[in-house]
Amino acid sequence: MTSASESASELAKGRTASANGVDERRQVSHVSRLEAVCVSGPDLLPLPGRKPDRSGIDKKPVRGRVAVHPLGLDGDVQVNRKHHGGEGQAVYAYAQEDAQWWADEVGRELPPGRFGENLRTSGLDLTGALLGERWRIGTALFEVTAPRIPCANFERFWGVPQLVKRFTAHGASGAYLRVLEPGDVGAGDLVEVVDRPGHGVTVGLTFRALTTQKHRLPDLMPALQYLPVKDQSKIAARIAARTRVPV
Repeated sequence: MTSASESASELAKGRTASANGVDERRQVSHVSRLEAVCVSGPDLLPLPGRKPDRSGIDKKPVRGRVAVHPLGLDGDVQVNRKHHGGEGQAVYAYAQEDAQWWADEVGRELPPGRFGENLRTSGLDLTGALLGERWRIGTALFEVTAPRIPCANFERFWGVPQLVKRFTAHGASGAYLRVLEPGDVGAGDLVEVVDRPGHGVTVGLTFRALTTQKHRLPDLMPALQYLPVKDQSKIAARIAARTRVPV
């Protein structure tokens, strides 16, 4: 269990350093790229006996430029917008470096789209990304909003026992994005971090606070405004219940 002092220390580090000790603000000058753009298309994954009985998690890379709309990518289908989709979960990004870790872990290739991601990135620490951080990719502008919390459909899609538990334990969740400026993106585009808030609340910290370290929920207060709108009041209420202070 992380102590209060350790929690405060990690939060402070989030303002200046990533998990590997590199000044996060220097990431703006790093060469980060978009390895692939993926959409589900019309052939959705069937889920017999489930409601809804289909899922858009099975995404495939597409060639050329892909239009970015306010609520997602052209050709992508978000079946259950209660948990996946909407303004604060319009696009999901996952890092090639984290995908390679999982490929080694499960002993299989995990090509772009296998995590249900729309954007496969490289050279960018998504776990260390800040809520509210803004990325320019192609002609579109995105804002980091939240980690991805793994669900049962993810485990069914991979067919790996205990995947939700293992994914949560590892903690490389990827990042949900909202679209601030529609445009278009394509494989090979640079990913430019154009703005980083000063609150220090990272995707990784948020993932832990929402899953295995719920005592850290109050650490999310400085970044509540960047979360998906549908989640803001719910998480604020959970913070208030822990702190006994209205948020």
